[in-house]
Amino acid sequence: MAESRSFNFKQAITEMVRRNGSDLHLKVGRPPTIRVSGDLEPLAQDALKPEDLKGLAEQIMTPRQVKEFAEHKEADFAIGVPGIGRFRTNVYQQRGTLAFVFRAIPYEIKTIKDLNLPPSLEKISLKPRGLVLVTGVTGSGKSTALSALINQINQHRRCNIITVEDPIEFLHRDGQANVSQREVGTDTLSFESALRHVLRQDPDVILIGEIRDRVTLDTAMKAADTGHLVFSTLHTTDATQTINRIISFFPPHEHDAVRNLLSTALEAVISLRLVPRVDGKGRVPACEVLINTAAVKDNIRDREKALNIPELIREGTIQYGMQSFDQSLMEWYRSGTISYENAIFFSTNPSEFALRVSGIEGTSDRTFSEEVSSSIQGNSDEADDLPDGFTK
Repeated sequence: MAESRSFNFKQAITEMVRRNGSDLHLKVGRPPTIRVSGDLEPLAQDALKPEDLKGLAEQIMTPRQVKEFAEHKEADFAIGVPGIGRFRTNVYQQRGTLAFVFRAIPYEIKTIKDLNLPPSLEKISLKPRGLVLVTGVTGSGKSTALSALINQINQHRRCNIITVEDPIEFLHRDGQANVSQREVGTDTLSFESALRHVLRQDPDVILIGEIRDRVTLDTAMKAADTGHLVFSTLHTTDATQTINRIISFFPPHEHDAVRNLLSTALEAVISLRLVPRVDGKGRVPACEVLINTAAVKDNIRDREKALNIPELIREGTIQYGMQSFDQSLMEWYRSGTISYENAIFFSTNPSEFALRVSGIEGTSDRTFSEEVSSSIQGNSDEADDLPDGFTK
């Protein structure tokens, strides 16, 4: 029997980058596996052994990270592999053995246009104040979209940007702005500690890597309400769920106060879904955009009425640059970039989307008949090779 070869981590991570993959999975008993255009593909290497991953941990983890893993059985951090790239890393334990996931982080920060995100996001990024939330499931591109928004500010505003991240993913060099990036565990003890002091650091723009608890959310809303531009992420699927999730962070007797604060602090909710291209060359972003107009403010504040965000988005498409997921998907489908099957699969209202494709206007959405593609979506021919351009 041929002797098995020892695991070559650099070879595996290089192959992921070469094939434009987004993630590398390492697990005992299975060959190194990469995610390409949303699908997992095993590499032509031997199945990993416990000693392979134990040796890797000893190579890439600092004493602090080893201590964190020993206490919590999982740890998050970022690493750089010289000549290959930068990677967000999670190590965890499964069935008594180590396992790793490495997420590729491009060195070059892409622009809003590069990522085929709606042009309205450029205006949102340059607002003087307010809370901007980027939402979506894991792997939908939240971190990458946030980096593009911060990059837009860095190129056009003379301001002070403070980020609090766990871990730092995209590295921003000073441009027009002064950018200070703080990593939880290295530069600050916790999100809560960093945010307690951030307003004394003279910020114009604050980026919070993720809203995880009530204290962080409360600080973010109050900072936005007092004149700062605040960006963060939530693991919610659309604008309606985002608003409901924010309210649910607080006890019922505080809901009226929270609704009032959110209605004044919120600037926009940007929700993302990545959809495979029909030609197999990566994925493109379907994007829902909610702008906090006067009508949206009233809807958030009114506890007696159910949230009617989809209708408000449809009404604000032309005037404010809002768009629904289904409008975004329709543009990608009409341009031939995505398949009908994937458009239906990712749509919010599949039956109505199917009617629109067949030429029948849905009763609840007249905006599909408007020619809004130039104001909503970037050019589809610029959407090549995006799977590694989106993280988180």
